[in-house]
Amino acid sequence: MTNFLEKFKQNTVVVADTGDFEAMKKYKPTDATTNPSLLLAATQQPQYKHLLDQAIEYAKQNSSNVDEQVSLASEKLFVLFGLEILKIVPGRVSTEVDARLSFDKETQIQKALNFIKLYEQAGVSKERILIKLSSTWEGIQAAKELEEKHGIHCNLTLLFSFAQAVACAEAGVTLISPFVGRIYDWHVQKKGIKEFDLLEDPGVKSVTKIYNYYKKNGYKTQVMGASFRNIKEIQALCGCDLLTISPSLLEELSNLPGEPNVYLNAENAKQVGDEKISLDEAKFRYMHNEDEMASDKLSEGIRKFAADAIKLEDLIRKNL
Repeated sequence: MTNFLEKFKQNTVVVADTGDFEAMKKYKPTDATTNPSLLLAATQQPQYKHLLDQAIEYAKQNSSNVDEQVSLASEKLFVLFGLEILKIVPGRVSTEVDARLSFDKETQIQKALNFIKLYEQAGVSKERILIKLSSTWEGIQAAKELEEKHGIHCNLTLLFSFAQAVACAEAGVTLISPFVGRIYDWHVQKKGIKEFDLLEDPGVKSVTKIYNYYKKNGYKTQVMGASFRNIKEIQALCGCDLLTISPSLLEELSNLPGEPNVYLNAENAKQVGDEKISLDEAKFRYMHNEDEMASDKLSEGIRKFAADAIKLEDLIRKNL
């Protein structure tokens, strides 16, 4: 018998938002995505200790300098997790560039090329990898160069504003990950409203606007809603190109009765989407700055991912 989740997958590609291999095997997503927070949690579980050990051994073989060893081990650990994930999912894995580099275009490009090199050395084509970059102006321009010059597919994360979405589409990136739940969190904190009608959740409205804009104007960039707080947000985005969902919410979805309603579709988007605009760097920065929520959440998101990256490096350093 086909459950709600399986029916949902007929309209939207489901991506696992986890570093837990067993959860991926259970829910059978098409793709999977990782970030420093997920890897930090996973590496502290006994069943993944061997991957940490492998990363450390690799670092020791390639450098005698402790700081370099930490950096090498961290990069290798992301790739080792990615390789294990690709044994489970039929599609792609997203591997994230350090958020501390969010304002450094050239170093983000170099880190991305390093990741791809490590995957290719392990026999995995770049076609199965999405490089995750922060949706800063520098991150978006790094993605543009990676896509155009190197044929490397990018997933722009920490996306909260329409300005970020427009710039990503103009840069020709493969995928964006607007953070539905964190947009919801901001409105709850600022306005004290915790319950919204299904289609009135501010995170849902943001992703719907972006999806409609992309489809109306013929952009190839796909939209992958991320960071959900409840299954209502997921249900309201049925029809979106992709959604990345945590195991607990995947479990809730699989237990829902009935059939999903499809709220997003390309044909309808052509009627309701906004007209095309173009942004240079100055216009982008001003438009993004005018969105208080997006400015707050992008800064906070970079700080949080950076903090977890540091914790992950501290864990590696202790094990060297």
